[in-house]
Amino acid sequence: MNYTIVPMDKSHLDAVHRLETANFATPWSHAMLEAELYNELASYLVAEGEDGTVLGYAGVHVVWDEGHITNVCVDSNYRRQGIGQELLGVYLRYGDANLCLLDLEVRQSNEAAVKLYEGLGFEIAGRRPGYYDSPKEDGFIMTKRWNREGAV
Repeated sequence: MNYTIVPMDKSHLDAVHRLETANFATPWSHAMLEAELYNELASYLVAEGEDGTVLGYAGVHVVWDEGHITNVCVDSNYRRQGIGQELLGVYLRYGDANLCLLDLEVRQSNEAAVKLYEGLGFEIAGRRPGYYDSPKEDGFIMTKRWNREGAV
């Protein structure tokens, strides 16, 4: 599968919002996603197919030397093809040079995502009881840490 990772821009918003709505019980609104384009602390990426189709996206907020992954989503037709890993890989490469930690929350029942994150060096650092709705479920806090000389 051929695709490129590009910064998210306004042309991607409708497709990203469709993915968000199709995949999450409490999706971000179109306006929330658009606001992220102007958030100086945010960076959003899109995996774009050769025909311009949005295959997936991911976002991060960075404050000082800490990053928080806000969203990761890959269209169900394109999962298990390395797209999520590649999207996150961009943030991990950035982290190796500029961050001391990168964290995220994930549903504890989302075994595929937990496995992906563990494969990228994230570790379960805690639990957020009742963090998710529809259905109500705990979330794992997963963290990847670096020292100033590279990955720990």
